[in-house]
Amino acid sequence: MQHMHHTPDTERLARFAKALGHPTRIAILRFLAERSECYFGDIHEELPIAKATVSQHLAELKEAGLIQGTIEPPKVKYCINRENWKIAGALFAGMFAGCRTENRTGCCDD
Repeated sequence: MQHMHHTPDTERLARFAKALGHPTRIAILRFLAERSECYFGDIHEELPIAKATVSQHLAELKEAGLIQGTIEPPKVKYCINRENWKIAGALFAGMFAGCRTENRTGCCDD
């Protein structure tokens, strides 16, 4: 059995993956990624998201480092953290690139 080694990149990838683990947060990130500047306003007015849960989702995304800005009313402005967005993309790409796409053993052929 191979020993698992947790590197800082592994920890960071897991944190990004956890933040991406909810469809509402994916929708928020897609919405923000389409903008070149910070978004001012209530995201629930733009997306079909319950107002009560918006700040909770934004806080999770901010804690993971995928967005930045002020998410506490009355000051509400936020945007994609472009630096971490690039890092997340590279980490996920690296993980998927390491997968062998050919099945040499036939162990999962049903």
